[in-house]
Amino acid sequence: MTIQAVFIDRDGTLGGTGRFIHPRDFRLFPSTMEALELLKAHSIQAIALTNQHNIAKGLATEAEFHEEFESYGFDAVYICPHEPEEGCECHKPRPGMLLKAAAEHQLDLTQCVVIGDVGSTDMLAAAAVGARKIIVQTGWGKSSLDLYRDKWYEQATPEYVAEDLLDAVNWLLKPK
Repeated sequence: MTIQAVFIDRDGTLGGTGRFIHPRDFRLFPSTMEALELLKAHSIQAIALTNQHNIAKGLATEAEFHEEFESYGFDAVYICPHEPEEGCECHKPRPGMLLKAAAEHQLDLTQCVVIGDVGSTDMLAAAAVGARKIIVQTGWGKSSLDLYRDKWYEQATPEYVAEDLLDAVNWLLKPK
């Protein structure tokens, strides 16, 4: 299968703990840049996909997040700045950010992959648009699989459970 783009969650997938960390204090996992460089080397778009409701609370700005993602080399950035209760179409697990990216980048979402650490947001959003799903065990990944599986797994079973982002990318690039 040709992969047009890989959508990657931020908190708990690229680095951090799974909780909000301001862009100036955010630290990537040691192998994250290698994973992003592998995608680039294979001409696969890397697109950031993140819920950041702390923007609505005034704790950070969208511009700070865009700057952060651009420094990592992302091809595009999609951020939901809303509180979950606002009912917007972009807050994962709703697929609004994925649909917007597909329209703006002429993507067939069935030829795309979502990598994230939360089944009830990342995996469900991917399932809603027919994208492939990889959950990482960093951030909230282990608890999402172990403690909260019953809330999402049947509707959004991942194609692969990865140790981290680099493992996910290596699995994707492995000849099948």
